[in-house]
Amino acid sequence: MEQQDKYIRFDWAVKRLLRQKANFGVLEGFLTVLLGENVKIIEILESESNQQTIDDKFNRVDIKARNSKDEIIIVEIQNTRELYYLERILYGVAKAITEHISLGERYYAVKKIYSISILYFDIGKGEDYLYHGQNHFIGVHTGDRLEVTTKEKDAIVHKIPAEIFPEYFLIRVNEFDKVAVTPLEEWIEYLKTGCIRPDTTAPGLEEARRKLIYYNMSKEERHAYDEHLSAIMIQNDVLDGAKLEGRMEGRMEGRMEGRMEGRMEERLEIASNLKSQGVDITAIQKATGLSLEEYIRYTEEELAAQEQAKKDAEEREKLPETVKALQKENEMLKQCLLEMSEIVYA
Repeated sequence: MEQQDKYIRFDWAVKRLLRQKANFGVLEGFLTVLLGENVKIIEILESESNQQTIDDKFNRVDIKARNSKDEIIIVEIQNTRELYYLERILYGVAKAITEHISLGERYYAVKKIYSISILYFDIGKGEDYLYHGQNHFIGVHTGDRLEVTTKEKDAIVHKIPAEIFPEYFLIRVNEFDKVAVTPLEEWIEYLKTGCIRPDTTAPGLEEARRKLIYYNMSKEERHAYDEHLSAIMIQNDVLDGAKLEGRMEGRMEGRMEGRMEGRMEERLEIASNLKSQGVDITAIQKATGLSLEEYIRYTEEELAAQEQAKKDAEEREKLPETVKALQKENEMLKQCLLEMSEIVYA
């Protein structure tokens, strides 16, 4: 591959390049394609990944922007699995809502929030690579969607709750396996492979081809970028290795437990046969390898089982007599009721 065809990963671009106003066009293009409307970024706001923590160096990158409609857009790139991921993005959205409304302001000042997650791990079951979540209020009996009446610029307007409540996008990058045809598919292809078509017309990608070229970075920047990729690869290898090791240990433990249980049953069966033939305890222990404690426990369990079987047999033997007694009692009860009815109607 030629040098000019090697492009920077999107997470690194978000962290180092796309926060600059001159490079807003790349991010605006991505958001325009994803949201299905023209997006114009006004400013980049403070976000968690601006704080250069050790974990953020390779695991998580996010950027928070305000657009021309005064809405807040959070874009997060997650490279490795995180427990309670949905709970965390819910918290992030709630935090963004409260951060951008002052105490005492009216509720109409609450800003619309978009939460976009670009995920490089398997978050769960699902057949699609893109999931969209938003709030709707559906009539329980009618199935219609509720529209609320609100005031906007001194005018009464109707809005659906989805226009007010936060929206969530989950992009499962590793699940994308299509031939890219649409602008959105071209973007997902770039997120997965780092490749951008020379003839692309997808919003933002044409600019990305010019500005996200690997060899345009300085030697120091390329070194830092390479270290970033190495950190991701090492962490993924460690996690994959841990998963494989856990599966192998689980299988091995299951096999060992199964074998041990099978051997114990076999030894107890041999002990039972030898005992029935009158073989003494010492010989049975030598033949089966059972310890004295195991043999005593087995003997006690066998005696208890025999005693229970004897009781069950006795109960079965008594059953016909019990049934006869109940039948006799039932006949007597019928006769008594008949006599009482004759007295009543006499």
